[in-house]
Amino acid sequence: MHRDLRGWRVLLTGASQGIGEALALELAKSGARLALTARSEDKLDAVVQAVRIAGGEAHPFPADLTHEEERKSMLACASQTLGGLDGIINNAGLGSWNHFADGTEEGFREMMEINFFAPAELMRDAIPLLMKGYKPAIMNVSSRCGRCALPSWTEYSASKAALVGLTESLRTEYARFGIDVLMALPGKTATDFLSNCRLASGKAQLKFEEGMAPATVAKAIISALVRNKRESWIGRDSYWMLMIQRFMPGLIRRKLASKVRELYAPAA
Repeated sequence: MHRDLRGWRVLLTGASQGIGEALALELAKSGARLALTARSEDKLDAVVQAVRIAGGEAHPFPADLTHEEERKSMLACASQTLGGLDGIINNAGLGSWNHFADGTEEGFREMMEINFFAPAELMRDAIPLLMKGYKPAIMNVSSRCGRCALPSWTEYSASKAALVGLTESLRTEYARFGIDVLMALPGKTATDFLSNCRLASGKAQLKFEEGMAPATVAKAIISALVRNKRESWIGRDSYWMLMIQRFMPGLIRRKLASKVRELYAPAA
């Protein structure tokens, strides 16, 4: 199956920065018509203007998707503005880089609301609209952490793993609606993700600046959407980690545990 994105009406969440901003610009180049949503109205407006300057069509719908009324209102307005809806890209997310023992229930619940429940309920709310769309699809942007949980990304990994499980289940459920449900698992990306984390108390040297460019990730996600690829591992670090996890899970766990013991060893 090939999905032509020219004129394709898509709602993109988390569109104000990072991978979301890159996705908006790349989707516009593909000819898609965009409804963009994020919590930061100023940043969202800046992305909309960048898309329009580049010759694309984009409309801003600022909203907090964890609030039911805002989510449903945003979805209705986006659909009305575009004259319908063909796709959703669930990209919005929140990170937290800390050991589970140092976190809080409040913080964990906030992360689950943003990374799991908000996209889950958006997918549920959008069924009637997408059923009427052209080659309708949902693309959920999870993370390699959703397949291979990492220390210090404990709560983030759990929320992304929940999204992976839901995606796999809905892929078969939504077949009766004619809606494709796809998933992307990006690796390390050169964004401000760490500075936007709810907590950042981990000890490892992450070097996000050495990660993939957001545009590279965006192009891979859009390619998967066009080709209707069920699951995409994006980036060499994602590919090799998930391959080792699949065939030698014990090895990667031993190495990770050894690294944690090294980082948190008592000072001599």
